[in-house]
Amino acid sequence: MAKEIEVGGEFQAKDYHDPPPALLADAQELTQWSFYRAIIAEFIATLLFLYITVLTVIGYNSQVDPAKGGDDCDGVGILGIAWAFGGMIFILVYCTAGISGKF
Repeated sequence: MAKEIEVGGEFQAKDYHDPPPALLADAQELTQWSFYRAIIAEFIATLLFLYITVLTVIGYNSQVDPAKGGDDCDGVGILGIAWAFGGMIFILVYCTAGISGKF
């Protein structure tokens, strides 16, 4: 499936070839440190994401609990929980993209 470019009303073949598609699973990748570094980075990122976001939700629930002396105006609120989730996603993608990504 060759891609063609239209120049001046006529089609010309492109001057490069697309590389063949990469395999989904490659046994040689298991021997490289970058593979394990990416796994470790993704694990730590997921752990931090869950830790921060779950603590934000638990903290909010305990701050607004009337049995503990809180009221509805205490805590970070729903918007604060949303900011915690969005901020953690941004930080973790920014920090791990160079390790686990291919860009």
